[in-house]
Amino acid sequence: MPKDAAVEEFAGLVRALKARDGRSYEALGRRLSVSASTLHRYCSGATVPEEFAVVDRLALLCGADEEERRAMEAAWTEADRARRRAASPAPTPVPAVSAAPESNPDPSAPEPGPGPAPDPTAPDPSAADLSATEAPRTRPRRGAPAPLLLAVAVALVVLALAAVLLGDPTRTASAPAPASTAPGRTAAPLPFTWSIGSQLWEGGCGHTYLVDRAPRAVAPPPVAADSGAWARTHGAVHGGEALVRITIQGRSPSDAVVLHALHVRVVDRAAPLLWNAYRMDNGCGGAVTPRHFAVDLDRPRPLARPVDGLDASGAEVRKIPAVSFPYKVTSSDPEELLVSARTAGCDCRWYLEMEWSAGGRTGTVRITDGGKPFRTSGTRGRPVYVHDSAEGRWITDSDSGQTG
Repeated sequence: MPKDAAVEEFAGLVRALKARDGRSYEALGRRLSVSASTLHRYCSGATVPEEFAVVDRLALLCGADEEERRAMEAAWTEADRARRRAASPAPTPVPAVSAAPESNPDPSAPEPGPGPAPDPTAPDPSAADLSATEAPRTRPRRGAPAPLLLAVAVALVVLALAAVLLGDPTRTASAPAPASTAPGRTAAPLPFTWSIGSQLWEGGCGHTYLVDRAPRAVAPPPVAADSGAWARTHGAVHGGEALVRITIQGRSPSDAVVLHALHVRVVDRAAPLLWNAYRMDNGCGGAVTPRHFAVDLDRPRPLARPVDGLDASGAEVRKIPAVSFPYKVTSSDPEELLVSARTAGCDCRWYLEMEWSAGGRTGTVRITDGGKPFRTSGTRGRPVYVHDSAEGRWITDSDSGQTG
């Protein structure tokens, strides 16, 4: 299929999604139920998917936000039109049909000239009997012959069907799809800001990471403040549980933003990773367990459930009551939400959606880990290691084999 600007633009967006995710064509293709070669053809612009659904699944898997998905849909729509135009044969031109003047039936005979003026006293020749020796001369019928009329009718039917199936042929390739937001269109800014912390440890010291490395190739545990750099260096994935802190602050001191609900969206489920588990503590424990939203990623439709917290720092254990939606935030009154997402049976990629309203506007914001889904994998049955600071090496923790 010849490439045009719309196909090239769409292929560039698909390549950007693939590069952002970092996985191979084969690994991404398995998640999308397409072959590696098919996904490569999408990225190179050699072909365009026949349905947007596969593109939307790729966007979700690679952490694209709502605005990016709208841009992807608009780009796919234009590329799909180009694909259809390239695949459809051009209609055969139909010669114009007009009434032809009468012609001389005998090409060897001279064209008849103007005759003398009729004699008004002469008898009407049309009433005379034809001579038995003179056969009547047949004159051609006016208009097109029957086969040509049939061809014209068939061509008109074909053109009408093509117009219905392919859309208005007068629309240019640069026209945006009516149901999509054109690429580059700027949406109104959110009435609030949000930020996340995705490398949190329980109590500031307790956490487990899965790392695809042998113990001798893994650095000692970092302090909690340096956990993000340590995890990136080792390609680590949260083991058993991921803690995500969301801080939301309004832009105005007086106009409140109402947060109505927090939804969990799992975009990919796979078998738990067969990696080694490394614990960042040796059972430190925390005096305060904050209230939070608990998410069970192993459920078919995970929910963010508000949970009480506990304060054991004093003489008595004090319960910190859970607070559920709705919340109100302003610039001077921000809100901090803690989400605890656990799994034992999957390698899950997931993100959050926050419903909000303010000043007559409503919307949903997608909360991701820097543009990518959060990732949590179960650790059951994996070798578990703790760090022996005296010997300066990782050792097997035989009592932690059922972690996660």
